[in-house]
Amino acid sequence: MNIVSIYLVSIYIGYILDLIIGDPYSFPHPVRFIGSLIKLVEKQIRKLAKTDKALKLGGFILWIITVGTTYLVTYCILKVFSFNRVAFMVMNSIIIYTTLATKCLKDEAIKIYNVLKTKDIKKSRKQLSYIVGRDTTNLSEAEIIRATVETVAENTVDGIVAPMFYAFLGGAPLAMAYKAVNTLDSTVGYKNDKYKDLGFASAKIDDIANYIPARISVVLMTIGSLLVGYDYKNCMKISIRDRKNHKSPNCAYSEGAVAGALGIQLGGTNIYFGKAVYKPTIGDKTREIETEDIKRTNRIMYATSITSLLLFTLGYIVIL
Repeated sequence: MNIVSIYLVSIYIGYILDLIIGDPYSFPHPVRFIGSLIKLVEKQIRKLAKTDKALKLGGFILWIITVGTTYLVTYCILKVFSFNRVAFMVMNSIIIYTTLATKCLKDEAIKIYNVLKTKDIKKSRKQLSYIVGRDTTNLSEAEIIRATVETVAENTVDGIVAPMFYAFLGGAPLAMAYKAVNTLDSTVGYKNDKYKDLGFASAKIDDIANYIPARISVVLMTIGSLLVGYDYKNCMKISIRDRKNHKSPNCAYSEGAVAGALGIQLGGTNIYFGKAVYKPTIGDKTREIETEDIKRTNRIMYATSITSLLLFTLGYIVIL
């Protein structure tokens, strides 16, 4: 087996492991170590940086240290296992597996779905709070469903399409570096008073890293919607039409794809850290959103993950 085949097989094994195992709570996931590194470096930067300008510069340093360390550690681990092709493939597969989040996304969404079915609105809000940054305290049932659908749609790019894209592009080190970029954004990339300067670099670079994957996702999610029998034509139409209806330059693509495929409307005002953040609506309200839309979004997400794997493989083979 040549090195090209090893990389390709590793991605497939990693993908299958993610579908079977997901992210067990007891598993020492690399993102936890990345998060610990971010907190450690942030603490040191805040000790030294006393002005807004210094914090913004510190944010770039935080990004370089976190992403650089993640890439180098991953590269060195694989180098250690390069003495044997089978050992290398096993380790490469495990690392790639940790960058994907298909089963994890589905599981977290289904937990919310199951609680909603019991009509326990307080518990539903609590369950939702584990996966979103917005305030869930006063959300209605429809708003909880919408937030869940939006989260799965957005993370179809962040947790599947993008890491798989970078795995095909640069192997496990680049895929893991992407996870560091994404973790930085979700940890410090907020526009509140605490992180508007320190998190500036992380937020902007995350936008850049997701620029291509988000746009590729339009095609991938359209094919995925076709595979599971949803409105694939409207999927692409709404994704393109409403692509600018979000504060992020990337999120509206995947959210629009799901909204179009299911014939629902997403977006609107949310509460983040006590402040109301207005978001334009995405999609047409051809019907009211319902609990089953959580499961429908999961189906689109799974179909998109399979489509991504196959089309990226095709591109990988053609280019090489």
